[in-house]
Amino acid sequence: MNLDRVEKIANAVLYEGYILYPYRASAVKNQQRWNFGALCPPDYSRAQGGTEACVMQTQCLFSVDAGAALDVKVRFLHLLTREVGQLATPLDELQEGAEPDFQTVAALEVCGQLYQTWQEAVEREVNLSGLNPQQLVAGAQRQSFSFPANKELEPLLEEGGQIVGVIVRRQQAIEGVIEAAAERLGEELFKVTIRILNLTPLEDAKSKSRDEALMRSFVSTHTILCARGGGEFVSLLEPPEELRELAASCSNVGTWPVMVGDEGERDCLLSSPIILYDYPQIAPESAGDLFDGTEIDEILTLRIMTLTDEEKREMRGVDERARQILERTETIPLEQMMKLHGAMKGKA
Repeated sequence: MNLDRVEKIANAVLYEGYILYPYRASAVKNQQRWNFGALCPPDYSRAQGGTEACVMQTQCLFSVDAGAALDVKVRFLHLLTREVGQLATPLDELQEGAEPDFQTVAALEVCGQLYQTWQEAVEREVNLSGLNPQQLVAGAQRQSFSFPANKELEPLLEEGGQIVGVIVRRQQAIEGVIEAAAERLGEELFKVTIRILNLTPLEDAKSKSRDEALMRSFVSTHTILCARGGGEFVSLLEPPEELRELAASCSNVGTWPVMVGDEGERDCLLSSPIILYDYPQIAPESAGDLFDGTEIDEILTLRIMTLTDEEKREMRGVDERARQILERTETIPLEQMMKLHGAMKGKA
């Protein structure tokens, strides 16, 4: 298994749509998240008539030898709000456990640095290891998980040392469950089902905005299934002729399982909310993440280069990921830029 290739693809899925060109918090397209694979609280899903998902299901075919086992890794982003507040009156220090009187603003400049209200994200991961498909036939296995609410206060100090603003990071509690089950289709063939359910409660869901629901959602949710001990997955895109009907019977909800790793390997499957092909890979010409798969790397790079100094300043102040994009673009060598323009490839 080529873990490096698997992780690069999985991370591209995890952060697709995290921030879009022009990479500024003030841009309209960045004021509402559109990440794929968002699983919202069930109360909100019902309030929206089911148009917002709260469950994701992966089904795949798994061919096993004696002693084969399955490892399942579920990954998603847990959003948090980053509010920038301007204090009504500057303070010498913050009182422990108390929130000062402030007004939330879109942006605040302190000592020449721009701070902006934004939605950040924390990577979450839940693992189920050593699953025996024969035991899963006898009974499904459930793994509950939860991540608590959190609040952090960061003072913003002017040159004289007085506190003139604050950054308040708030994260809501979330909880869910992963269910793993299997159906025997033959002596050495199983249909494996992995379901991810958001069980986070949300009171008065009908009155809640989508942004409020997303704070209690699993965002960019995807599943990585790895076989060990001789197990192999069957491609659902190009199954063997004798397994074509069984492959077509697999029901995948909100996700798309594909083979990952080196071409021909069959021990790892990525179930992605984005439609991919078997054995996807990051183009070797790519200089790094841009988070906006609806655009071409060369076009995005050229557009970033044309931003004004003030626009770049705002982009730099969004967060570390936006700052890295800008710094990489401003220092990209000419040779690397030419590679983005196009490449000729052929089969040996």
